[in-house]
Order: sequence, then structure tokens, then C-alpha cells
Amino acid sequence: MVHDGPRQRFAALALASGLAAACGSGDPAPAGEAAPVDLTPPALEEEGAAAFAALALDCVTKEYPYGLRLRLESDDDLGLPRDLTPVFYGCYDWHSAVHGHWLLARLTRRFPGADFAAKAREALDHNLTGERVAGELEFVSRKGRRGFERPYGLAWLLQLDAELAEWAADAASSEDDRGRAARWREALAPLTTNAVERLKEFLEKLEHPVRVGEHKQTAFSVGLIHDWAVSVGDQAMQDLLAARARAWYGGDRDCPVDYEPSGQDFLSPCLAEADFMRRVLPPGEFAAWLGGFLPGPLPETLEPVGVPFDEEDAFGHLHGLHLSRAWMLQGIVSALPEDDSRRAPMAALAARNAGAGFAGVDPNNYIGSHWLGSFATYLATNRGVRQ
Repeated sequence: MVHDGPRQRFAALALASGLAAACGSGDPAPAGEAAPVDLTPPALEEEGAAAFAALALDCVTKEYPYGLRLRLESDDDLGLPRDLTPVFYGCYDWHSAVHGHWLLARLTRRFPGADFAAKAREALDHNLTGERVAGELEFVSRKGRRGFERPYGLAWLLQLDAELAEWAADAASSEDDRGRAARWREALAPLTTNAVERLKEFLEKLEHPVRVGEHKQTAFSVGLIHDWAVSVGDQAMQDLLAARARAWYGGDRDCPVDYEPSGQDFLSPCLAEADFMRRVLPPGEFAAWLGGFLPGPLPETLEPVGVPFDEEDAFGHLHGLHLSRAWMLQGIVSALPEDDSRRAPMAALAARNAGAGFAGVDPNNYIGSHWLGSFATYLATNRGVRQ
């Protein structure tokens, strides 16, 4: 399915809805004056939400092309994607299928009467069943699968669980939608429990965090996991992550942000670490820690970058880098005191990255569109900042 309009339509929708402005004004303040910082979530208009939802609807039941990352123990481990992972077999790969389902749940909760909402409910009804989840659980329980999609894909699975839990308890939603969300969450529960067990086992053993700019990065995933733990009230996970945060990152200073980004990053190692630490440190302690971790003005390397064209989209991760930078900077700013002089330049930098990120979501490029819609939705709905 090819959607109308090129990628510029997505940028126009985003900017018209004020999404980039949510990160702050990009205009410099007059000398000696503090630039205004507006962290109020923007109003994502229904047209923009429909554009992002269309990307997920196009892929959550689309089996090919597919990139399977799998350790094989025997011939029996081979199979078709829909047979191997009966829920998350679309959207090119497992983790993208997970956050594609998250996108549909999040946007339908916010726009229950939108034209796309009925199709989103149908897609969730189709995939989030006990029988299909049992197939997923059988798949991840096989020998050699403890590390499957850990931590990135499992962190997004917990985000899906959190969204369904919040939706089921959302008094602003209809009784029917609350019931659906509760039913979907109940069906997913065995896989969620398995993910939590595997993540806790992994995090307790992990002495040194992974500091890359792609899926294996520790800071990004534990940020998502921490948000899930707060949402569903898992105090044990919150305590574990707080302890690991101090052990992994408490003494970090002078993060080498000048070295960013690597060629195919979709995450900033330095910003992701700071965005995680603001979740677990008290505000005053975080502000002081950040001064040692990212001292001085932020470098030019955090400005939006050029994304080379490639037929197989080898550089497409950089579009996601702009989106994740924007929401990480939002998160960091939200944890700083209102009179902190770092807020305004960080918010302005977030706005510039947001604009570049939305412009990079191309509905006619499946290799990018199968996942970038989720990142755009995360930023547009202010998911990472608790109100």
C-alpha cells in the first residue's frame, strides 16, 4: 500500500500541529535575556495521527520483507515469520512489530473516533490473542533464546504493556475500549512476564553498560523499562534500575558527545544516558550530575545531520536519531530547575532535531516507515515525560 504524498507531507503535518515547537523556540533570545521554554505537549491533530497510524496499519500484518535475527539450533528452528512469531511477524522485524502495535494502541486511545481507529482495533484484536501469544511464548522459550530481542525489543514490549494498562484504567476512554485494552493486556501477560524475568536476570548480571547508538544500547532500553515499572507499579524493577544507574553511570564525567554520531546511529549514547539518569536521580542531584557529564555548551555534533540517500536505506537510522534526540532533550529539560540556564538552548536544539526528524518520515520508503512512525509518535505524544 502506498500512501498519498511524499515525506514532506509528514513534515508539514508535524509543523502545522506545533510538534517541533513543543521542544522550545529555535529563535535566539536577545542578549542578556532568557529564551522562553515551553514544555507543554502540543496538540497532535487527528490528520497527523492518522498519517502515523497508517504506517503501522500498513505493516503489522505485512510479513515481507522481513529481517529475522535468530540463533539456529536445528532445522526445526526454521520457519515462516507468521509461524515463528504469530503476534509480531510484521513490520520488517520483531521489535518494530512490537512498537507498531504500541503506536496503534497509543493513537487509538487518544483519537478513539478517528477513521483509523476502527482498523487499529481490528489489527490489535487480530494479533493480541491468547493462542497467538502462546506461540510467541513457545518461540522465546526454546534453547538459545534467552537473549532474543534483549534489551531493545523487550523494552518496547513493556511499553506496549504499560500503554494497555493505562488505557484499561483511563476514565476518559469508553467502557468498550477499556475492556478491549484489558483483554489485550491479559492475552499478552504470559509474554510480558517472560520478558520481565529475562530482563531482570540480564540487568542483575550486567556490570558494564553498552554505550553504542543502536539496539544494544543499555541506557535507552532501561529508560523505557523504568517508565513501564512506574506505570504498572513494579517497585522491584524501579529499585533495581536505580541501583544499576548509580553503578553504571553515577561516576561518569565529560561524555564524548563530540564523537557523535556514528554512521548509522538512531540513538545518542550521551543524551540517552542523561535521559535515563533524570528518571532515577532526585532533581537537584541530577542537575549537578549533568553539569559534570555534559559540561559547557552542547557541541555542533548534536545539530541535525545530513542523511545520504541509499536505495536500501543504509543511513535511514539517522532520521530516527533526530527524533530520539528531540525527546531525550525534552526529558532532560523537564528535569532541570525552571531557572536553569541550560533549559533554553537544549529546548531549541530539541526543536531543530524534531523538525528534521519529522521531515525524514517517508511513507513511500518501507525500510524506514516500518519503524519511524513509532518514533515520531513517541515524540509527538510526549510519551517519555510524565506530567
